Amino acid sequence: MQNSTTPRTKAFIALHSAVFLWGFTAILGKFISYGSLSLVLHRMSITAAIYLLLPSVWKQLKSLTPKTILSFAGIGLIVCAHWITFYGSIKLGNSVSITLACLGSASFFAAIIEPTIFRKPFSQRDILMGLIVMLGIGFIYFSLPPQPTIDNNISYGWAIITGILSAALAATFTTLNKKYIHSAPTLAISTIEMISGAVFLSLIIALLPTADYHPLPSINPSVLTLENLQSGPWDFVWIGLLAMLCTNLTFYLGTYALKQLSAFTANLTVNLEPIYGIVLGALIFKENKDLNLYFYLGACIILGAIFTQAILSAREKN
Repeated sequence: MQNSTTPRTKAFIALHSAVFLWGFTAILGKFISYGSLSLVLHRMSITAAIYLLLPSVWKQLKSLTPKTILSFAGIGLIVCAHWITFYGSIKLGNSVSITLACLGSASFFAAIIEPTIFRKPFSQRDILMGLIVMLGIGFIYFSLPPQPTIDNNISYGWAIITGILSAALAATFTTLNKKYIHSAPTLAISTIEMISGAVFLSLIIALLPTADYHPLPSINPSVLTLENLQSGPWDFVWIGLLAMLCTNLTFYLGTYALKQLSAFTANLTVNLEPIYGIVLGALIFKENKDLNLYFYLGACIILGAIFTQAILSAREKN
């Protein structure tokens, strides 16, 4: 029997799979027991190592000029900082939902950063939508439960500030990648950025030793039970999934999908990442028990503004 699945349908499936896995990165970040510096170092190192196993990557890298390599190495440092603040926000608030909601503010920063970098007029509509997103984040802050006294490491305020900083960094490296994307093959770009971040973090950790530094993810097969998913023995499993499934595989799925789908469709679908992540956080960590109506109102304001902005942008282009 002949397969009736069209290339466009396959592209939709690939893109939604990638977005779901991006939403799952926050879940894995909460599962991993150690801090964000070691977490990001391991993620970028493993991802880069897998890319370097591909002969096509070496061929692409050899074709690049030193100037191009340095440009993407610099962007890789911003990607590194984005991931550090992203996972740092999750650790500070012990919440996937708060961090992913704050990530929605990337649209506000993009409305400012993109015109600045590309030297084009600012869009009042995009800035307005970004401010509406910030209003939604305000609802989320005031919806949070009282600061816990049992665990002094949890700080909702700092989690939100760090999450917003992560969103600003995400808007920055996305815009820069867009500007220079045509100067190098996409696989080579990703490889350079991963290596750059891994080398930078290695130097930082070597110069400023921290208590949470882990040379390698821990693994203890004798105590791999469902009761201790966050206690450390599973770290090797989680970081492996984070690198291979949520980074290497999503890059392939996203690139494949973009060959068949419009940029608008892709961007609209990517906006589902916070929804997937918040739903997963509720199912896996029962975070919905700590969240009230105002949180979901704030989340709806954020997502509504993002989708409205995308739809209006598409109509404007048409």
